[in-house]
Amino acid sequence: MKLAKITAALVVAGLALPALAGPRETELLEKLLARMEKMEARNSELEKEVKALKGENAAIAAGLDSPRLSESEPELTVRLKAVEKDALEMKKAAKIAEGLEGIKVAASLATVGQKAFSTPDGIENGVSQLNYRADVSVELPLAPLGDIEHKLFAHLRMGQGLGLNSPFSNLGLFANTPNALAFRASGASPDDSVSILGQAWYQAAIPLPYLGFKPYSRETLEVTFGKMDIFGFFDQNTGAGDEGKQFLNSVFVHNPLLDAGREVGVDANGFQPGFIVSYLNWFNKPEPWRLSLGVFGAGQRGANYQHSLSSPLLMAQLEKQIRFDGQLGHYRIYGWNRSQAVDFDGAVKRHTGFGISVDQRLGDGVTLFSRYGKMIKGELPFNQALTAGAEISGGYWDRGADALGIAAAWLQSGKGYRNSTATAWLDDAQSTTAYSFTPQGAERLVELYYRYRLSPQFELSPDFQYITHGGGNADAKAVKVLAVRANIAY
Repeated sequence: MKLAKITAALVVAGLALPALAGPRETELLEKLLARMEKMEARNSELEKEVKALKGENAAIAAGLDSPRLSESEPELTVRLKAVEKDALEMKKAAKIAEGLEGIKVAASLATVGQKAFSTPDGIENGVSQLNYRADVSVELPLAPLGDIEHKLFAHLRMGQGLGLNSPFSNLGLFANTPNALAFRASGASPDDSVSILGQAWYQAAIPLPYLGFKPYSRETLEVTFGKMDIFGFFDQNTGAGDEGKQFLNSVFVHNPLLDAGREVGVDANGFQPGFIVSYLNWFNKPEPWRLSLGVFGAGQRGANYQHSLSSPLLMAQLEKQIRFDGQLGHYRIYGWNRSQAVDFDGAVKRHTGFGISVDQRLGDGVTLFSRYGKMIKGELPFNQALTAGAEISGGYWDRGADALGIAAAWLQSGKGYRNSTATAWLDDAQSTTAYSFTPQGAERLVELYYRYRLSPQFELSPDFQYITHGGGNADAKAVKVLAVRANIAY
């Protein structure tokens, strides 16, 4: 408004000025009027732009207030809503990731085809078996209780086929388990492929001293209870302890007296209830040591939650990590006691024994291992066992993910068993007949495997076992077992 008044005044002045001023003043006045006209036009344009911006701002505000999108919304509104949506999705993903932090999941599928040759019952062409086993485990951390960390662990297992462990294979061995991977739930119908909850246990790790300053703690007390696989806590061995990747015969997977000799007294599926207290000392962090004590339900009724602790299995183990030239080794000694175990002749007696498990890494890719077990009280078909072997990394022949394993076992027949009479089969050109023999000496076994990695999750392993003096029978034919194992693990 003021600018219009000024312009009018100048126009009036311009009408009068020619009479009062010369040509120079007239020219200046004309230039001034022209500039004023341009300013007026620009001001009009600015007013339009401000009005348009106000309208757009109102549209943006209205669009942001609505959760919906429409074709008439400004582009800026659409972009802001897209950014907001992405931010919300990222927050959701972060919350999910935070909730899943610490959860560990493992899954595997293993298939084994085996064939035995020159079996004791005279089947020269051999018997063959095929089986599979699938395992899924989940470890779930719980919210800490102060300085106490605790977790839940669950393990599901399913499978079909007993492999050459079946009584129909009739290999005549002390430990008729050349296929530790074979699994069929509770030995049910061959047509069943039932998934079972093999393990379900809780574990709390308590830093010591209790209520002390956790960062300064170098001692831990672990308490574990539930349904479990005892070999996850006792008789561990790095060189021989995983039938899905290493040796197939159970005499190498665990101590033969505990596993093949059935001293652990597990249920039909290989698990049992238990309670474990473990003390871990790591003041010397590179070489810690641990003392573990366990009580387990054992036997026909104890392992399946019927009178679980009326005649328990007691286990104690002392283990130490030692480094030679920087290479890690594990050294374990343990003992067990069962108040009601079964002798080879069916008599129920107290059984006591001890064992040693050692594995030591050497050089760039060799792991040596050995186990020894001896019965102090009780009579099994074999009362003493020694196994030893090595796993060699394929890095020596430019196959770093591959491995070659070789091991030998010696199972000494027990004194009581040697004084008894056992039954075997004799094959001649016409027929197969049973005969009695007096056990003596020791059963001997050698196993060789090669683990070939096709991918980080897929491995193939040809395997060969050679068994002599099966069941302590010096006249028994040597049994040869060929196998191929496929293992897919995540």
